[in-house]
Amino acid sequence: MLLTDTHTHLYSESFEEDRHDMVKRAIDAGVQTMLLPNIDVSSIGPLTSLVNEWPEHIFGMMGLHPCSVGTDVDKQLSIIKTELYSGDYLAVGEMGVDLYWDQTYLEEQKHAFRTQVAWAKELDLPIVLHVRDAFEEVFALMDELNDDRLRGVFHCFTGGESEIKRICDYGGFYFGIGGVITYKKSGLSEIAPLIPEELLLLETDSPYLPPTPHRGKRNESSYLTLIAQRLADSRQVSIERIAEVTTANARELFRM
Repeated sequence: MLLTDTHTHLYSESFEEDRHDMVKRAIDAGVQTMLLPNIDVSSIGPLTSLVNEWPEHIFGMMGLHPCSVGTDVDKQLSIIKTELYSGDYLAVGEMGVDLYWDQTYLEEQKHAFRTQVAWAKELDLPIVLHVRDAFEEVFALMDELNDDRLRGVFHCFTGGESEIKRICDYGGFYFGIGGVITYKKSGLSEIAPLIPEELLLLETDSPYLPPTPHRGKRNESSYLTLIAQRLADSRQVSIERIAEVTTANARELFRM
């Protein structure tokens, strides 16, 4: 059984003490492929070092996270663009809009969104979308920018039936299912069966959002098996089926 973690921050300082062992645990658990989203200029070095260390298992994306957007947005975008255009990356990301913590830089987040979508279209790469308390803002941007050159994933999807329909209508967009599906009060296990099978992806977003029974602790890619099992249970299929479908979907989207 082969699994693909399409969103994991393995370069995080949270793994400083046991990073090598943590990656090995994931591989031993069947998580043969792990995709790393970039955060900002400061994470480029740690990300690329990990990709170089595990070239058969770990692959990078390059983008600017909305929570790192501020007054220096154009400076960061310039550096990240240079890295993206000169490197071998599978996607532009993670990018998007986050209004959970702070709405001060909403216009700058929109500017970064439009800029990174332009890169994705030019390079024929998917985008990896971070959306937190901002579905309407992201949908407005997508309505403006979406065309047949754009594809990607709504990472850590936590929306409902109406959001599923809206995303499906864009065409070429997938749903990243993470540890939230194991949380009893999230409602995601009831919503997940409504997502077309061919649009499902698995992710951990480690070290964040650990699945039950690890809530309150550090998340890691080996826990993807718990997420896969909960998704399988919610859709009343085998975990082997979920592994097969989500790995095939990841290969399709990221053209691996």
